Amino acid sequence: MNAEPNRLDDASQIRRFLETEILQLASSMDDFDIQALGAARDMILAAERQGGRVHVTGIGKPGHLAGYIASLLSSTGTPAYVLDGTEAVHGSAGQVRPGDVVIAISNSGQTAELQRTVTALKHNGAAVIGLSRSLDSWLATHSDLALAAGVSQEGDSLNKPPRASILAEMVLLQTLSVLLQNAKGLTVEQYARWHPGGSLGQACQEELHGTV
Repeated sequence: MNAEPNRLDDASQIRRFLETEILQLASSMDDFDIQALGAARDMILAAERQGGRVHVTGIGKPGHLAGYIASLLSSTGTPAYVLDGTEAVHGSAGQVRPGDVVIAISNSGQTAELQRTVTALKHNGAAVIGLSRSLDSWLATHSDLALAAGVSQEGDSLNKPPRASILAEMVLLQTLSVLLQNAKGLTVEQYARWHPGGSLGQACQEELHGTV
């Protein structure tokens, strides 16, 4: 009879995972390229001044992250649209016009579906900000501006499912959203107008009316 495999208890598994996540995220943040982030902000601001729009896309897990980032940008003064990374080559690339900016997210930067999408979008006349784990990736080398957020460990024994990498990508794009928000001088009044519902909307109204 085979012996039961030696397993870590729940507390040990959780502690090991969280420690790895924290270390990987901290390491990735130390490597963020501040100049590249500033250039990404300026690219988006310049496009908006010319009537261009922002789109966010990705394949798989980065595609879900794209939805969050588009929503975050929209709520903080930079209207943004989600572009389905697969549907883009089946007609949805039509939402992207010359002069628009597309933020394309891919951990490997090598995903075949995203390569086709980015190629189509550039043919449409869009500028691409590519985010991957390495500046040597296909996405980085075929983007107008490349950002990197890489990790060496995802946080689990398989080291395959995207966990730490998604966190690193999310934090980098959150940082870009802060740069854009600050450049536009977002006020509580504006934020409340775009986010009137929920507890956040209520908190804004209380702050505006001095009832906090």
